[in-house]
Amino acid sequence: MAETPTIETLDIARIGHRGDAIAETPQGSVFVPYALPGETVEVERTGDRAHLLRVIVPSPDRIEPICPHFGTCGGCAVQHWRTDAYRDWKRELVVTALAQAGIEAPVGDLIDAHGEGRRRATFHARHGGRKILAVGFAGRRSHEIVPIDQCPILAPPLVRAIAIAWRLVEPLKPSGKPIDLAFTATDGGLDVDLRGTGALNPKMTTALAAIGAEEKLARITRHGELVAQFAEPSIKVGRARVILPPGSFLQATALAEEILARLVTDAAGDARLVADLFCGVGTFALRLAERARVIAFDSDAGAISALARANGAPGLKPIEAKARDLFRRPLVAAELAGCEAVVLDPPRQGAEAQARALAQSKTARIVYVSCNPATFARDARILIDGGYRLVSVVPVDQFRYSAHAELVGVLER
Repeated sequence: MAETPTIETLDIARIGHRGDAIAETPQGSVFVPYALPGETVEVERTGDRAHLLRVIVPSPDRIEPICPHFGTCGGCAVQHWRTDAYRDWKRELVVTALAQAGIEAPVGDLIDAHGEGRRRATFHARHGGRKILAVGFAGRRSHEIVPIDQCPILAPPLVRAIAIAWRLVEPLKPSGKPIDLAFTATDGGLDVDLRGTGALNPKMTTALAAIGAEEKLARITRHGELVAQFAEPSIKVGRARVILPPGSFLQATALAEEILARLVTDAAGDARLVADLFCGVGTFALRLAERARVIAFDSDAGAISALARANGAPGLKPIEAKARDLFRRPLVAAELAGCEAVVLDPPRQGAEAQARALAQSKTARIVYVSCNPATFARDARILIDGGYRLVSVVPVDQFRYSAHAELVGVLER
């Protein structure tokens, strides 16, 4: 039987690791999106969740959000929080994750890596009950699509992406299917991968190609299959130029890529042979190769192919790039023999199997890039128990206004 909502007044104690405010009550913690520490709020409460009705006593740290869709769109959690308080909280996410794993290590100041904004965005398109199309982002903790006409956290090349997304889904309406549109800003223009469209008929393909030409897109693909291409969807990575596979992973902002790459290459130091694990298209490998030989691995065969094609850039030492599932087949100690440094940048779930293998290796230095402090702390604990020492952690904020924290941790044998 569903619990009946109640109207209550709550005092907010803190912001949790997912960006929701938390009030402590005799029944336990209650999570209140869009409230702030120190506020007294009126809410509609159901169990441990509450909907903010009004702020009775506001925090002095409350500011005006920069986006009119904040509070309905689920993309941002804390636009309403003063910058210095927000930055303290985001750094503390890293500190807390380490402490929960029993790890003591120096944590540096948070580096702002928002730069010009996000260079990647995925928009969702759905039909409403009356077959009215909506294009936007998902609502907070919801599959409902919030139609948007602007997003101030996007980089300038993506400003028109929303309008283009509306245009691209128009010819696809007869399919009646939910559609995702993944946009990436490249030097050749916007690269768009359509997902969930079903098979495209000739009329749809012709219409999409016409829109792509008018909007000067670089490429349109459907689940990675080419629909139309008008320019090379490439980016510069160090001295190399990489032609991106459709829908490929990139750091969210260009500035974050530069900052993370600098932290990684500085930490690798004068290592002559470096292993780059979960290497993607070569964000780190292509820069490391300016002064070291690199062996690079990733499960994404398309990314490995892109890295291999970029490997011939002038001034780079050899990169040996191989497709390999490091979750199922982590590199073992014997395969890492001779590597003076290992760089790894796994997805959010971390790299537990690879960390266990690394803990058995003799590699002198490990540079771990993570977008999830909790899984980083878990894997760092494994490495520490295997004889490594966590000598530095630098938090990096490329997901401004969100609860996502990036970091670079350096471990030494």
